Amino acid sequence: REELKFSMGPENETAVTEFILEGFSGLDQRLQLFLSLVLLLIYLTTVMGNATIIFLVCVDHRLQTPMYFFISNLAFLEIWFTSSISIKLFVILGSGRRTISLSSCFVQSYFYFAMGCTEFILLVVMSFDRYIAICQPLRYAAIMKPQLCIHLVVAAWVLGITLWSYRLVLLYKLTFCGSNKIHHFFCDNSPLFRLSCSDTSLLWKIDSVLSSFVILGSLCLTLAFYMGILFCILHLPSASGRKKAFTTCSSHLTTLAVAYGSCIALYVCPTEDISLETNGMIALLNTVLYPFLNPFIYSLRNKTVILALNKAITRATIQL
Repeated sequence: REELKFSMGPENETAVTEFILEGFSGLDQRLQLFLSLVLLLIYLTTVMGNATIIFLVCVDHRLQTPMYFFISNLAFLEIWFTSSISIKLFVILGSGRRTISLSSCFVQSYFYFAMGCTEFILLVVMSFDRYIAICQPLRYAAIMKPQLCIHLVVAAWVLGITLWSYRLVLLYKLTFCGSNKIHHFFCDNSPLFRLSCSDTSLLWKIDSVLSSFVILGSLCLTLAFYMGILFCILHLPSASGRKKAFTTCSSHLTTLAVAYGSCIALYVCPTEDISLETNGMIALLNTVLYPFLNPFIYSLRNKTVILALNKAITRATIQL
C-alpha cells in the first residue's frame, strides 16, 4: 500500500510532496495486469509504427514531399505525447506503484497539454496541405514550398510549447496540503486543481478558455478545409477518383472524431456526473488509441509508403 508523504511547511502546515494516481484502482488486480499488457502492446506498436514513418521519410526520396514532411512531424510528436502518459500507466497497472512526485506530475501535465496543442495545430496544417493539393493542384508546388512547410511546422511547435508555458509557472506556485489522491491515471487539470489549498480560480479560467480556443478553433479550421476538399471531390470527373478520395477523407475524419470528441467531452463540455472509470476510458481514447491509429490511417495504408517499406526491408535483407 502507498503511504502518504508529507513535509512540514514554514507555518507548521503539512505539505504534500507526492501524489497517488487512483485511476483504474477499482479494477481487479488480474484485470489491471491484463490491461497493462494490452496497453504495452499498443504502445510498442505505436512507437514502432511512428518511428518507421520517420525513418522512411528520411531515407526515401519519394516520401520527401510536404504531405509526408507534416506526417513525419506528427509521428514524432505522437511518440512523445503517448510516452508522457503511457509509461507511467504501465507502471501503475503492472506493479501497483501509483505514486508520482510533484515535479513529475507538473511536467507530465505540461507535456500532455503542450503536445496536445501542437498536435491540433499540425492537424490544421495537414488539412490545409491536402486542401491545396486536391483543390488547387496546379498551384500546389508554388504554394507549398519547403520554406513555408518548415515555417508552418516550427510555428506549430513553438505555439504549442509557449502557449502552455504559463501552466508550469502557475502550478509551481500552488500549495497542496490536504489529500494527495488524484482520481485519474495521469495528472490532468481538473483532479489536480481540486487538491490544491491555493486559489486556483485563475488557473481554471485560463485553462478553460485556452483549451476551448485551441480545440474548437482548430476543429473549425480543420473541418472548413475538409469541407472544401469534399466539395472539390464531388466535382471530380472520375468515379474511381471520387471513391478513393472519399475513402481517404472518411478515414481521416474518423480519427479526428476520436481525438476531438474525447477532448471536447473532457475539456470543453465536462460533466460532474461522469465516473472515474468512464472519465479514464474517455482519456484513453486520445492518449492511447488515437496515437495508435494515426500511423495506419495517414501512412501505412498508402501504396507509396508500402513500396518504400518493402524497398527498405529488401535492402536490409541483402546487407545481412
